[in-house]
Amino acid sequence: MTRDWYAWHADYADPDSALSRRLAEVQGRVRDALDQAPAGPVRVISLCAGQGHDLIPVLAAHPRRDEVTARLVEWDARNVEVARRAVREAGLTGVEVVAGDAARTDRYADLVPADLVLLCGIFGNVVDADIRATVRHAASLCATGGTVVWTRHRREPDLVPAICDWFAEEGFAPVAVSSPADGVGVGVHRLTGPPRPLAAGATMFTFVR
Repeated sequence: MTRDWYAWHADYADPDSALSRRLAEVQGRVRDALDQAPAGPVRVISLCAGQGHDLIPVLAAHPRRDEVTARLVEWDARNVEVARRAVREAGLTGVEVVAGDAARTDRYADLVPADLVLLCGIFGNVVDADIRATVRHAASLCATGGTVVWTRHRREPDLVPAICDWFAEEGFAPVAVSSPADGVGVGVHRLTGPPRPLAAGATMFTFVR
């Protein structure tokens, strides 16, 4: 059965839910990345962005909001409309929400390498080989010194240690990784070397049903 990704967002309304706890951690990491981004224009991309909760509220209140050009890509049309409404209400003129397949590299060709890449809600919904492929593509999406924020549950089999190894193999340094005791899985990595050229027309991952 295909998951209803609009209904999935209902847990955000419950402050005690794992999703709300994860959101608070992700938003804090996004805020840190914006604080630490180099002076000047800031580029942000968010894959499988849902309703934009990871980025939009943080950016709306951030002092660098007007320096940011961001693209959120989401498949579900209902979530796209919610995110677009939030962008309008926040007056974020540099943010666009695109309806489409977030796994396609061509969605980001004109906006990479980016200073902040959000890969939230992906790694728990694709096969391990697609996680590995997405990490490899992240080295093309992210600018030197740029930040990737990603999520993955810490239930067994816990793949987070392997994901950290994969990021290291692609030239990323760890910034923060939540522990199993935290109850949510949030990782932050920074690209230390030059980005690779972005592969045209590639599909980074496919959600499992």
